[in-house]
Amino acid sequence: MGSGKSTIGRLLSNELGQEFIDSDKAIEDRAGADIPWIFDVEGEAGFRNREQAVIDQITQLSPIVLATGGGAVLRPENRHHLQSRGFVVYLQTSVDQQLERTARDRNRPLLQNDDPRGVLDKLMAERDPLYRECCDLIVKTDRRHPRSVVSEILRHLNKQRALTQPV
Repeated sequence: MGSGKSTIGRLLSNELGQEFIDSDKAIEDRAGADIPWIFDVEGEAGFRNREQAVIDQITQLSPIVLATGGGAVLRPENRHHLQSRGFVVYLQTSVDQQLERTARDRNRPLLQNDDPRGVLDKLMAERDPLYRECCDLIVKTDRRHPRSVVSEILRHLNKQRALTQPV
């Protein structure tokens, strides 16, 4: 949450000439409702069910750049689909940076409470090991311009392509 997934994903997709898909937007489009409404009516479990179905479908498309919601890694099925069907980049962001980036955003149901820092600390403790488990690359985004992050990802992708090219 607040790592820059959508911004960086759009920039990366432009550089790669691939379609950009945001799984949260796809969920909203299919539901005909925004994520806070889905959370209110169906709860987090209902949202996660929708998210799992969308990630399963979207990860079968190729070539694309996909930005998932921060909690997508909570389900083993999502981690499996992401790992086995693509190259996964973990945009690592500190809680301080997350707070700064999400402070005025009312479209984040998990942060609509009296202790957003406590929520983010808890989410980080729970999700960080899962992100690390399923990613191919970790890129720190704190205090970095999105284009700098994209350049780092592209350098890594180009290096990986060079290593896998037949000689």
